[in-house]
Amino acid sequence: MNLYEELQWRNLIKDVSDEEKAQKFLNEDSIKFYCGFDPTGKSLTVGHLVQVVRMRLLQNYGHTPVVLIGGATGLIGDPRATSERELLTLEESLKNAELIKTQMTRFLDPKNTIYVNNNDWIKEIDMITFLRDYGKHFNINYMLAKETVQSRLETGISYTEFSYMLIQAIDFLKLYKEKDVKLQFGGSDQWGNITTGLELIRKELGKNDAFGLSSPLLLKSDGEKFGKSESGAIWLDEELTSPYELYQYFLNTNDNDVSNYLKALTLLSVDEIKRLEQTVIDNPGAREAQKVLASEVVKFVHGEDALNEALLVTEALFTGEFNNLSERAFKGLEQTLDTITVEKQTLLVHALVELKLASSNREAREFIKNGAISLNGEKITDTNYEINKDLSFYNKYIIVKRGKRRNGLLIVK
Repeated sequence: MNLYEELQWRNLIKDVSDEEKAQKFLNEDSIKFYCGFDPTGKSLTVGHLVQVVRMRLLQNYGHTPVVLIGGATGLIGDPRATSERELLTLEESLKNAELIKTQMTRFLDPKNTIYVNNNDWIKEIDMITFLRDYGKHFNINYMLAKETVQSRLETGISYTEFSYMLIQAIDFLKLYKEKDVKLQFGGSDQWGNITTGLELIRKELGKNDAFGLSSPLLLKSDGEKFGKSESGAIWLDEELTSPYELYQYFLNTNDNDVSNYLKALTLLSVDEIKRLEQTVIDNPGAREAQKVLASEVVKFVHGEDALNEALLVTEALFTGEFNNLSERAFKGLEQTLDTITVEKQTLLVHALVELKLASSNREAREFIKNGAISLNGEKITDTNYEINKDLSFYNKYIIVKRGKRRNGLLIVK
């Protein structure tokens, strides 16, 4: 199986501008390719992982990734299907861009990766140059026909977002001319922008060897958008989503989705993925495919140590034994468990109510009296018990357990 065939097998190709070029360059040559990430937030999300993993896959085959951080395009916002994005300030966009660049260095081989920020060249283009040298190449009908624009015609789209595709087209032209970047790829929602770039290159330079690819948007089997949980987006920054939360998100993958996720979000071999697909059929109860998927994603995003930590937290929440957890693991638990900060001498009864482990002071006293409450594994039966640091881990953390399943976290000042 060559690279192009593997990309097809992994369901990472939806649109291709020129299949003959794609096959030739991906299978026979070593090329530079780019994918862009707008810094609309301080971190990428798991929704970006499809493109990140695809970049690493191409890199493993000898191609050179060019990571474009959209410091300029992030100021405009790629048109969403629903409404206008909230505009960032230049300071916010450039600050986020640096954070995302740092994040991306964890995923790609630094010896063979190029980083660029499109603000470096877009800021040099004055309005008249933009309109005369670039805008003249595209008539309004061409731009209106793009799917991202079509989806917004009923609700309305500003000229700001309408012009986004031209800015991205300039990026492709710039990288093609100055860095010999032959390929741009992204999700299928980027296809209109990718083809606009190809059109600009053709009109500016005539015949050329640039080409574009898109991948299908990764959806859950029920049609729900991939990358969302009950608490919102799943981030690749462990300060926003802990390695444990990331592990649990993928551990709970539906049997119908796990094959697609293994193909699109891991670098496991074709044979290993096929073996795991068979385990879903032969022994679904063991959930081996989900465990491997969760482990591979956490290891790719955060590293081996973070994976081991996530496994320890998983075991601790199941067994109630928290003695082996690091302080970093407890910081992760702050994002996972209901957590409150309390002063010393706070009554346990009040803490239980605030943690929603009891509905009232009276119910809290009943739980304590009946031996249903423990603090860091020690059962508490005194209804007048006051919180202190005697039982705490790292002089601040106390796990509150009600019965076998309900947990909360106290941070003692």
